[in-house]
Amino acid sequence: MSVKEFTAFVAILMSIVAMSIDALLPAFGFITSDLAVANPNKVQLVISALFLGLALGQLVCGPLSDAFGRKPVLYAALTIYFIGTLICYTSQSIETLLIGRVIQGLGVAGPNITAISLVRDKYKGREMAKIMSLVMMIFIMVPTLAPALGQAILLIADWRAIFILYIAYASVILVWVILRLDESLPKDQRIPFRTARLAAGFKEVLSNRSTTSITVCMGLIFGCLIGYINSCQQIIQVQFDTGKMFSVYFGLLALLLGASSLVNSRFVEKLGMHYIASRALLFIVASSTLFLLAQQVVDIKLWMFLSYAATLFASFGLIFGNLNSMAMEPMGHLAGIASAVIGSISSVMSISIGTLIGQLYDGTVAPVTLGPLLLAATAWALLQFANRRKGDQIIGNAATR
Repeated sequence: MSVKEFTAFVAILMSIVAMSIDALLPAFGFITSDLAVANPNKVQLVISALFLGLALGQLVCGPLSDAFGRKPVLYAALTIYFIGTLICYTSQSIETLLIGRVIQGLGVAGPNITAISLVRDKYKGREMAKIMSLVMMIFIMVPTLAPALGQAILLIADWRAIFILYIAYASVILVWVILRLDESLPKDQRIPFRTARLAAGFKEVLSNRSTTSITVCMGLIFGCLIGYINSCQQIIQVQFDTGKMFSVYFGLLALLLGASSLVNSRFVEKLGMHYIASRALLFIVASSTLFLLAQQVVDIKLWMFLSYAATLFASFGLIFGNLNSMAMEPMGHLAGIASAVIGSISSVMSISIGTLIGQLYDGTVAPVTLGPLLLAATAWALLQFANRRKGDQIIGNAATR
């Protein structure tokens, strides 16, 4: 593949997660009614269930991709995804739907982990961060359009038809893999799938304090995003009574994240990943503090909430690609296992945090404001620690030489 096609392919590969989440958001009300769910907050669990499967699947897909190559893992994962999607399509209860979503999550783990490993196979350092930012720019077009696609399907069919869209999307990826993707991990660089080797790989990743600290940062900030996604339909569509305009507002905010990622790709090689990410975290802290104070003195309107959400999404675009690249940078020789450990830890953290934020929804925007404030402040402190540890390590290595 050319660089442009490779970038587009990786973005589409990663975006199966976003598509599997965002196209379903406009259907929450229909799912609540059709499956007779008493508590509307419970339907939020269709998001958390998919992320749970994703977290568990990454632990397996990462090591397997290091042992057998990237393409075989993609074939197996997409097959699992098809099975989970069919279970969701035929579900008659919220419990069965959640089981199908977990299986879907296991399936999307393969494309998600492989996408990151493919980039790490070919690039490193700030060049890797630049590619990841371009990937994020293309990737974000999916959550921009996905809610509108879901809304359009609901105009002509019931919510189950959205799962037919998922099957079609995964089929496009499968054909692209078969026809265009070359294996990026040579056989002589593969790591045999042995329990002892796997444990050693986990230990090496977790013993790198810089990588571990940044992984926790990723979990905290991604938790902010999941908390927003869990709550946004109830806030924008129900609380502010926007109806079908929900998908438009959601898409515009997602588009802002893509534009922010593009800005990052233009400046990251000059300013550095740490510089940009740390300042974006401080921006979240400042905007969240101001919005939380505003809630104490005025009645919050839709435009106020969307303005605050815009600051979050603009910041996310400056954070996600950089944090992921910084965490993976020392792990080039263990790309698959490292992606698995980093992805699983951050996913488990973000699921727990995001689910808590969503379940705390009480008809106000306070939970989705206080959460980012506390989480971004903690992530900023950890990022400074990680950067200091990295600097100390470089000085120590120089002294040894």
